[in-house]
Amino acid sequence: MSRPPAPGARRTSPLIVLVHTVTFRQARQFVPVVLALAASVGIRGGTPTIVGLVAGVTALSLVTALIAWYRFSYADGPTSVVVTRGLLARSERTVPNDRVRGVEVEAPALHRVFGLVRVRIDAAAGGTKDKDEELVVDGVPRAEGDRLRVSVLTHRAVGLAPADPAQPETASAELVPAEPDEEEFTRFDNRWLLYAPLVGSYLAVPLAAAGALYRVISDLRNNLLPQLAGPYLEDPRSLGLLATVALVLLVAGSVVGAAMLNWGFRLVRRGGSLSVTRGLITRRHTELEIDRIRGAAVTAGLGMRLVRAARVNALMTGLGDAGRRGQLLPLGPRSEAWRLAHRLVEEPGPLLPHPSAARRRRLTRAVLPGGILTVAGLIATPLAGWWGLLAAGLVLVAVCVPAGLGRYAALGHATGPRSFAVRSGWLVQEHTVLQRRAVVGWRVQQTFFQRRAGLATAVACVGAGAGGYAAIDLGAGDVPAFTETASEPWAVTLSQAAN
Repeated sequence: MSRPPAPGARRTSPLIVLVHTVTFRQARQFVPVVLALAASVGIRGGTPTIVGLVAGVTALSLVTALIAWYRFSYADGPTSVVVTRGLLARSERTVPNDRVRGVEVEAPALHRVFGLVRVRIDAAAGGTKDKDEELVVDGVPRAEGDRLRVSVLTHRAVGLAPADPAQPETASAELVPAEPDEEEFTRFDNRWLLYAPLVGSYLAVPLAAAGALYRVISDLRNNLLPQLAGPYLEDPRSLGLLATVALVLLVAGSVVGAAMLNWGFRLVRRGGSLSVTRGLITRRHTELEIDRIRGAAVTAGLGMRLVRAARVNALMTGLGDAGRRGQLLPLGPRSEAWRLAHRLVEEPGPLLPHPSAARRRRLTRAVLPGGILTVAGLIATPLAGWWGLLAAGLVLVAVCVPAGLGRYAALGHATGPRSFAVRSGWLVQEHTVLQRRAVVGWRVQQTFFQRRAGLATAVACVGAGAGGYAAIDLGAGDVPAFTETASEPWAVTLSQAAN
């Protein structure tokens, strides 16, 4: 016997049935079974068969979408959010408002055609799978999506506010203003799109599109494709022109991809939340609770550093898909990135260099493969005339020496009254600034070679972001002082025990 619906339960818009039918949202899990069944019974090919299969799968998608819509409901109240769903098995999930970490309103292209949005509520599920760490209400009108977002965040703030026994309960509603003042933190400048070709994730967009196009072309019949093989592609000028066109398309594709993701990016503060809006085709509106921010990570690849560009991510507790939702500056000048990061967490001061033993270790690790190849070439050249092996080893050593020096130059750490910072990485450099209160433990690692060099790695265990941030190749004698000054007072006992 099914349970009665939660008080105040609402349904999504019936138009979502059309969206889910077209996208095969619910029917995806049944399509492989249908195709396998059709293959097993030996259905003959031909146009009527293909039309029949398409019609059958579409009808299956419509039926499953209709049932899923009918079986879905949601309710938001002063204490919790309840989502009831289930196509075959009925389930009801209740999340207390004090477990909500953020709300995102998403409007994909097809949703926008019907005036619908998708609301994602980060539920801080802890050890559950990523997809279970959020509640998703898919297919409500834009006005209802905004109402749900404001309602959840308002109820959450009221629930967390300290109760005053001298005040009546009705006064708690006044703790959060209906329309909090808005303060703009940053706004995306379209000129920053020129940085996109220097970011690997944006370069992956045109490469993925090219791969998909290649698969489609490969499935076409040979007589439908132009004959490109022959002396035309063997001409060096033609190859150069082809490479130039491919490079231009790659650069243009990365810029277009970055524009689609970040168009109209705007970060503002409303009350106790940060509000992020962005997107050209799929428009997203994400709310992040400021009290859950424990730090900021400023990252920049090698190419971005050459043009003084960077990205900023907030390190938050209980945030699912933090790499995307926690992004506070997708791309921009390094000065703007640090201005934003310092608004979120206090600057601990300039970074301190690591000992010279760390430089030797980085150089040794960098040139070791080239050194082995060089030694092999010195042996093989007089015996077998393999001078190419010796040349490759020397070139590899010459290339890896700057890489090793660069990896050492990237190392650094700093401590301040309320925050600390660690930095590492060469191809992609990450400079992380964390609040001292974020640290819940320390893990000190020391390999055999680190012990010989008098070095150690101190990993700050935090409940936000990646979960751990390392000060790599510290002097072993500097680790206790670093853990003390980068943590709350409990770390003093830890360092005394270590000594």
